[in-house]
Parts: sequence; structure tokens; C-alpha cells
Amino acid sequence: MDGELERIRNAVIAGKRDQAVAFVQQALNAGFAPGRIMAESLIAAMDVVGQKYASGEFFVPEMMVSAHAMENALLLLRPYLAKGNYETKAKAVAGTVQGDIHDIGKNIVKIMMEGAGYEIIDLGVDVTAESFVNAIRKESPKFVLMSSLITVTMESMKKTVEAIKTSGLRDRVVIGVGGAPVTQKFAEYIGADFYAEDATGCVINCNRRIK
Repeated sequence: MDGELERIRNAVIAGKRDQAVAFVQQALNAGFAPGRIMAESLIAAMDVVGQKYASGEFFVPEMMVSAHAMENALLLLRPYLAKGNYETKAKAVAGTVQGDIHDIGKNIVKIMMEGAGYEIIDLGVDVTAESFVNAIRKESPKFVLMSSLITVTMESMKKTVEAIKTSGLRDRVVIGVGGAPVTQKFAEYIGADFYAEDATGCVINCNRRIK
């Protein structure tokens, strides 16, 4: 890996936002292609972060610091990616289901997915089943990612899956669910395609389904 790209990767892993942004700008000024910076620096960095989290070397605070550094670097890089017709892996719609206003888990998933090369349409929190359906119609995503952080709103996940089925859009999307009270058994019960325990697991599940 070129030294410029390695500096970006290391800055993101270490959670050094200002350095990550400065190094991305330097790499752009040096003529590195935006897509290469994305693939070899930002995506590569978040792969390492995901591995460190999975191994127990990183915990949520460390992962969040790295993720925010990546997010800041991506804000600078994104316009250049658009100009260069950079192709994301796939598009995903993400939101916390109706009745739940917790967004930390959903935000971590969003950042990790973006860091892995996906385009994320963030619907926010307290998202109705109808809003998920409308987003599928409008955005034509590959994935629909739902979060629930409190037990009483798990029913909203079930209603959303049912609404997607009723709308005739079920076969067009892969549905992933997660959140503190959610389990693999519940995911199977409501007809979701996968359950992820954390953001890294979400990325892994999505990657498996686009290969």
C-alpha cells in the first residue's frame, strides 16, 4: 500500500478525525483516484476495525471513534466519488422502527455500512411501516435494515415485514434486523432474511448476499 493511503487507514483506525481528513485531502492533491482512496484506505480501515471489534480488542467506544473518523473523511471524499462515478456495493435503507427513538445502534450500522462501501438511505427513528415501504419504492434498495432497542417496539418490525409483503415488494429486498432485544429466533419468526448482533455482523451478512 502507498504511504499516503496507509496514513489515512491508520488515522481512521486510531480515530484521529482531523488527521484522516487532512491525509485524504493530501492524497487527492497528490492525484490518487477517489475510488482507490475509498477502497484501500477507508474500507480497508473499517475492515480492520470490524476485526478488532470481533476479536475483543476494540469495544463500542473505540469502534465509534474510528467510525466517526471514517465518516468525517468520507464527507470530504464523497463529492469526488460522485464525480468519478464510483460505484457503491449496493444501496440499503435503514431506520429505527415505529415507537422507538433510539438511534445509536442504527447510526453505528450506518457508519460501518458506509465504511464498507454501501450507500445508506437513513430514514431516522420512529419509522412507520408505510415509510419503509415508500422508501423501497422510491430508492429500490437491495437491503432494508431495521433496528429496535426496546422490546415493545419489536412488534413494529413484524408489522413492517408484513407491510412489505402486502405491498408486493418482499422479493425485491433483503431484510436485516437487529437491536438489543432482537434474536435470531425472532428474526426467523417475522420472516426477516438475517439477524445481526452488531454492526460488524450486519456488514458481514450484507457482503455475503451480494457476492
